[in-house]
Amino acid sequence: MSESTAPTARAVSARPGTSDPAQATNPAEATRTSEFPDAPKSTDIAESTTGVIPGAGPTGGSTARPTAAPASAERATLRLRETPAPEDPPRYAPEWLRLREPADAAARAYDLLDPLRTHLAGPPERTGGLVVHDLGCGTGSMGRWLAPRLDGAQHWVLHDRDPYLLHFAAAGAPRSAADGSRVTVETLRGDLARLTPDALSGADLVTASALLDVLTTEEVGTLAAACAAAGCAALLTLSVAGRVDLTPAHPLDAEIAEAFNDHQRRTGLLGPDAVTAAGDAFAAHGATVRAHPSPWRLGADEAGLTAQWLRGWVGAAVEQRPELRERAEAYLDERLAACADGTLRVVVHHTDLLALCRPTGGAS
Repeated sequence: MSESTAPTARAVSARPGTSDPAQATNPAEATRTSEFPDAPKSTDIAESTTGVIPGAGPTGGSTARPTAAPASAERATLRLRETPAPEDPPRYAPEWLRLREPADAAARAYDLLDPLRTHLAGPPERTGGLVVHDLGCGTGSMGRWLAPRLDGAQHWVLHDRDPYLLHFAAAGAPRSAADGSRVTVETLRGDLARLTPDALSGADLVTASALLDVLTTEEVGTLAAACAAAGCAALLTLSVAGRVDLTPAHPLDAEIAEAFNDHQRRTGLLGPDAVTAAGDAFAAHGATVRAHPSPWRLGADEAGLTAQWLRGWVGAAVEQRPELRERAEAYLDERLAACADGTLRVVVHHTDLLALCRPTGGAS
């Protein structure tokens, strides 16, 4: 996505332009089951390294300069509410989620799929298809990646606080499983902090992407307890690991990374400690837990994503440590220039977690 000559920077709306989300915003119609046409494709993504997508980057609120990262960025779309306030806009643009989707798909840990498939293949008395709950689904990239890799009929329940993202997720949901079986979806708005086993009743699998690191210890414990009580597996992908490798190296890399990690942990969020905390929480309920690396590997072909990620990463670091501002501005300019000319390579380390909870005895 890199370009040798970058056009003038332009902002991209955080809301779908031509889509009408009226049905999704009506609580009486927030749950629906159907098949949907292909998701509308954004035509306004700035593919250069200078374009700015509101809501892009690892904090959900990055801008072109590290001085302007907003304080409201921690929760992204993952803090679900039944009735969001009108002044509480979506914090992740669909354009940003679409931009990162190929890197997410390439990064997810394929090695966790075989144990997951084996677990989902039983018990033999199961009737009907798999029921999958995707928490903080965004535009539905997890479903698009996973549903075609699992056999059998599937029903996906897509959870998010943002009705606009739910609209895109439902519209872009896959129609068929790996063996051609039917896939159906419904959308649901709610509060993740109030997640109960009842909400997961009948679930075979809970999924999420980039979720654990924006939760607290209590919220992770609630999630693990709900999955254990429902007897369902959990595949929780792309949690930040607290490590970033940039090539060529720069003297400020480590300091920016440390400040960003501190930013991720503020207000009680787990940040880079999330996978360890989640593994312990699921294990305490008797689940079998596996973790596997799932790094983004960004090169010249991913320059657009790298530039947006850089702005969010540096912006969060400066928000955490304002004394970095002057040096961080020069650092960001240098890194964006390297990104634009195709010489920057970035590995953003993540971890995927698979928790196989003990069956509760009821067939789904």
